[in-house]
Amino acid sequence: MRRAIRKYVTWYLVVAMLVIGIAPKVQAGFSPSEAIGLASAERSSNLQKIQKFLEVKMVGERLKVYGFTPEEIQARLNNLSDQQIHQVALKIDDWKIGGDSALGILITVLLIFILVILIIQLTGHRIVVK
Repeated sequence: MRRAIRKYVTWYLVVAMLVIGIAPKVQAGFSPSEAIGLASAERSSNLQKIQKFLEVKMVGERLKVYGFTPEEIQARLNNLSDQQIHQVALKIDDWKIGGDSALGILITVLLIFILVILIIQLTGHRIVVK
């Protein structure tokens, strides 16, 4: 009886640790005021962020598919106001290009595997590999 309880508690803790480890990170911070103008240093850092984003191979190919040349993109970028550039830079932070999709799939497969093993263990069955 005591061994069974220990086993259930162990599995509960394993699942709880996995769930806690998978929980997304949440970040908080101050948001800039709309009334305050952007400094030129901030504009240049935002432009660098946008340029770096546009240099990503997948983004460049996608823009070519839509018929944009690098010169057109640069001309449109130069016509944006400071506020619009800042908004685009903020949006880039939210996007994850090819980011952690493989990690998400791996975690999902691992979770399914662990749940299957947990269900098999809880029902009292054993896995025998011959």
